[in-house]
Amino acid sequence: MKPLDQVRSTGAYAPDHTAKVHNKFDTRRSILEELRAFASSVPDFRRLDKGNIRHRLDDIIMLMILGRMAGCIGRAEILEFGRYNLNKLHKMGMLKNGVPSEATLCRVENGINDTGMADRMQQFAQIFLDRLLNACRVIEIICIDGKAERGTVQENGRSPDIVSAYSFNTGITLATEACQEKSNEIKAIPILLDKIDVAGKIVTADAMSMQKDIVEKIRKKGGDFLIELKANQPSLRYGVEDRLAGHTPVYSYSEDPVLAHGRIETRTYRIYDGLDIIADKEKWGGNMTVIEYESSTVKKSTGAYTSEKRLYVSSMPTHTPKPGIFVRNHWSIESMHWGLDYNLQQDNIKRKSTRAARNLDTIQRIVYSVFSIWKGLRKKQSDKNKGIAELIRHISMSFTRLMRFLSQK
Repeated sequence: MKPLDQVRSTGAYAPDHTAKVHNKFDTRRSILEELRAFASSVPDFRRLDKGNIRHRLDDIIMLMILGRMAGCIGRAEILEFGRYNLNKLHKMGMLKNGVPSEATLCRVENGINDTGMADRMQQFAQIFLDRLLNACRVIEIICIDGKAERGTVQENGRSPDIVSAYSFNTGITLATEACQEKSNEIKAIPILLDKIDVAGKIVTADAMSMQKDIVEKIRKKGGDFLIELKANQPSLRYGVEDRLAGHTPVYSYSEDPVLAHGRIETRTYRIYDGLDIIADKEKWGGNMTVIEYESSTVKKSTGAYTSEKRLYVSSMPTHTPKPGIFVRNHWSIESMHWGLDYNLQQDNIKRKSTRAARNLDTIQRIVYSVFSIWKGLRKKQSDKNKGIAELIRHISMSFTRLMRFLSQK
């Protein structure tokens, strides 16, 4: 019996004659077709004119994506997924020379240009972003936040940080930017904003983004922002706090109590005109709206009461209806980060190099986005209500289900 790596002698770069012929009038491609186009667009770092290149790079990338979509975590599980479904992958024109070795997967993760693959991910995301936004026809909310890759430790003892722009409306990661080893999110966010279109959209971010350059860039690009205000801007934060006591809100409202996680929570929002509250408003590009968020929580089991106040500043006008919606929407990117760790085990996967860590992050964000895209394209509400973890459990039972899942147009 031949080893799986030597099943066929076909050249890795032989033409693929198994592609299906599609209706020339149907310009929209399925998720699987777009994934294969993404994998083919990633620049090959290998010397293709020298050496023994047995596996196409796009085949290896597709194996990593499909394996992780089927619930595989480590390289060994991905290879086992490939061996088990090798005949089916052959019929798709993939892995003609068998399954690559674990060492090959390692070399690929460390060799691919991480910035190049992240940029190709952005192109993949834009295709489905336009389709899904055209369907929902509402203002887009872009959430920006950073995430530490805790499975990798740099020479300075810190884990690399990756800042991402996440579309709340579609559940798709739009773009990412890696923080330099001796830098932080403050320098990475302006570069990230240059990669995306924010005109006519609302950008939400945490207190780290309350910087003059970041606010100015969002305004110049025609977008609005809502950013939390904390002590990293002490004069602004404490100045606003002191002046709020002497001002009456333009309007205020409370949401109905919500029972979740064993707590009953009531949220109250007070909206203020920042004209007389923010002293150095010229520094921030003009007048801003101040939003005071107060949460009152009662623990159901003990009856213990707690309260919390947060401040936000926004370029949106004071008459914006219920801006507290945008405050809550920003938490969706933190939920997505939690999903990367819980469903895809990102922090538990060890990578020695920063490049490999970012390439892993890009693959996992594509996987997460694909589930969101599938839910957005589905017409059945019951399918849209399925969580990511539930979808992974559903499709990991069968390769046929996985292919049917990805054939959605």
